[in-house]
Amino acid sequence: MKQIYMDNNATTRVKPEVLDAMLPFFKEQFGNPSSVHWAGRMVSGAVEKARQQVADLINCSPAEVVFLSCGSEGDNYAIKGTADALKEKGNHIITTAVEHPAVLETCEHLEKNGYDVTYLKVDRDGMLDLQALEDAITDKTILLSVMWANNETGNLFPIEEIGKIAKKYKVRFHTDAVQAVGKIPVDVQACNVDMAVISGHKIGAPKGVGAMYIRRGTRLTRFMHGGHQERNRRAGTHNVAGIVGLGVACELAKKNLESEYEYVRKLRDKLEKGILETVPDVKLNGHPNPDLRLPNTLNVSFNYIEGESLLLYFDMKGIAASSGSACTSGSLEPSHVMGAMCVDVVLAHSSTRFSLGADNTEEDIDYVLQELPPIVQRLREMSPLYNRDDETPLTCDECRVIRRV
Repeated sequence: MKQIYMDNNATTRVKPEVLDAMLPFFKEQFGNPSSVHWAGRMVSGAVEKARQQVADLINCSPAEVVFLSCGSEGDNYAIKGTADALKEKGNHIITTAVEHPAVLETCEHLEKNGYDVTYLKVDRDGMLDLQALEDAITDKTILLSVMWANNETGNLFPIEEIGKIAKKYKVRFHTDAVQAVGKIPVDVQACNVDMAVISGHKIGAPKGVGAMYIRRGTRLTRFMHGGHQERNRRAGTHNVAGIVGLGVACELAKKNLESEYEYVRKLRDKLEKGILETVPDVKLNGHPNPDLRLPNTLNVSFNYIEGESLLLYFDMKGIAASSGSACTSGSLEPSHVMGAMCVDVVLAHSSTRFSLGADNTEEDIDYVLQELPPIVQRLREMSPLYNRDDETPLTCDECRVIRRV
C-alpha cells in the first residue's frame, strides 16, 4: 500500500542531514556544555554554532536566541514572562480568536489571575481587521500576541503592519512563528517583532527542541528556575543533539527556502484545483487568495460528511492528512478556528487539512485526487444529511464554538 504523508503542519520527518549532524552528540561528543572541562568545551561550540544558524534564518543576533523544548514553551514564556515583568505598567493583553492553544490557554490562565484579555475576531476568510486591533489598544495594554501563520488554514497575518502598530503605541509584540519559519521569509527585525517562537519538528529537526527570539533589552520574568543556562533566560541542561539538529534544519531552510516555496506551492495549487473541480459541495477554509496562505497548506470542508470518517478512509488508502490541528485532536467540538470563522457547524466537522512538504510529489497529488472523490461519495451516501428533503442549511448558534470573541 502507498504511504503518502500530507500532515507536515503537525510534524515533519527528520531530514537526513539533520540526523547525521546529531549522531555524534549521542556518542563521542556527550558532554554537558555548561561544564568547564574538555567534554563540555567539546560541545559548547556546537550549541553556539546552532544559535548562529537560527539567528541567520530569522535575521537577528545570536545573543537574542534562546533554546527551548518546543513552541508551546516559548509561547508560555513570552506571554507569562511579559505579564509578570510589565504588571506595573498594565494588565491588558490583545490576541486573536484563532491562535494556537498554547497562546489561548495561557491567556485564559492569566484572565483567572486578574489580567484582561481581548480576543480579536476574524472574518469569514479567517483574516484580521487591523483597525479593530488598533482600536483595542489602551493605556493598560502590555502585549500583542498574533501568530505569523495559522496552523489550520495557513492564513498569513500582516505581521509587518502589526509590528508598526505595536511600535506606534509602544506595546510589546509577540508572534508564534512556528508554522511560518522555513516556509516563508521571516525577518523579525523588519517586522518590529519583540519575541518570536519556532519549533524544530516543523522544519525537519527532531521533536523536543525549539527556539525563541527575544529582542535585546526585552525584560521578561523567567518561569523556569534551577540553572543559569541560556544567559539566565531558561534553566535546564541543554538538549545538545536536538539543538544541533535545529541549527542544521535552519541552515537548510534558509538555503532551500525559495525553491521549496515554489515547488510545494505548485503541488498545493494542483491539489486545490483538483479537489474543487472533481468534488461537489466543497468549501475552502481560508483566504481565497493563495498568496495570503502558506504555500503548503490547504484546508477544505466536504459537506454532508464527518472529517474523522474521511480520515479513516484516507488511512486505509495510505494517505495521512488531518482534521483541524494535531494539538486539538480528541475533542468532539469542531475546531475553534472554524468556529471563529463562523463556518457552519456541519462543514466545520468535515474540515480537512492537507499540509504538504518537499518530499511530496505530483504522483502523490494524482493519487489523492484519484481516491478522494469515490471516498467522499461513499460517505455521503451513508449520511442522513445528504439525501434529506429539506435543503435548509444546518447551522449552529452562529458562534457557539468560538472561544471568547
